Amino acid sequence: MAFYKAISRRVVGRTSVVGIRCISWWGQCIDAPRKEQLAGMADQSPYKANIGVKHLRFHSVLHNLAHTLPTILTMDPFVQQKSSGASNSSSLPPSKLVLYSYWQSSCSWRVRFALCLKGISYEYKAVDLLRGEQFSPEFEKLNPLHYVPVLVDGSVVISDSYAICLYLEEKYAQKPLLPVDPQLRALNLQVGSIINSSIQPLHMMGVLKNMEKMFGAEPQVWAQVIIEKGFLALERLLQDNAGTYATGEEIYMADVFLAPQIDIAIQKFNIDMRKFPVLSRLYETYKALPEFQASSPERQADACI
Repeated sequence: MAFYKAISRRVVGRTSVVGIRCISWWGQCIDAPRKEQLAGMADQSPYKANIGVKHLRFHSVLHNLAHTLPTILTMDPFVQQKSSGASNSSSLPPSKLVLYSYWQSSCSWRVRFALCLKGISYEYKAVDLLRGEQFSPEFEKLNPLHYVPVLVDGSVVISDSYAICLYLEEKYAQKPLLPVDPQLRALNLQVGSIINSSIQPLHMMGVLKNMEKMFGAEPQVWAQVIIEKGFLALERLLQDNAGTYATGEEIYMADVFLAPQIDIAIQKFNIDMRKFPVLSRLYETYKALPEFQASSPERQADACI
């Protein structure tokens, strides 16, 4: 019986949750026919009788544990504390998204536009690029490249607008920004990739300053050449696919990337959009959207107009 007492002390001592579950299950499986079978072994040979008695005693201990453990555990302060903690944690509201942004950043604008389209609330944290706040030790921990935007979702930190939009699409199912159709999906990703890798990075504020400093290049002219080359490719890519929006009658990720890029091209770099009738028409559609207006630079808390 010392062995069985050891099991009891181990279980009640909370050293094995798995053991509690196993014993509870085993005890519940002991039915009357099995008890009769074990008891019957006591009427046979002395050897079998000894085994039968031991088995019967062992099963009786398990059976008693299975029926008494729920009461014991309910009264246990340790278990009550764990249970209360689990209940409280499950009732906690989800953490709010935090977006580190700069009002004039077109990359940040994409993410703001996507968040507005999906109806996701977030906390706006301004990073003043002109004052060099992106080089602070605090921000460097979020993005060693010192770029905005950065999205923080609990323990998740993402520091690239393209990756952020894909993350939002995967985690937040409301208002999909990528179509189900594989061809249209690829087209949306292609448009986003062209803007994200072949247009915007080549006319970033830092790039333009370095071009002028190192090569004496006129920043405005350089930016216009880069943007017009990219817009020509996008115009041809979308001319057979565009509807109300870039890839049809629903607004998708292509539009999320196009809208800020076209606006920046017009307002900052004086691009003549008459060369790009499809993009020009889409831009007029974007301007009427409440989500576009809410995410626009002049509507941000750090706007300096």
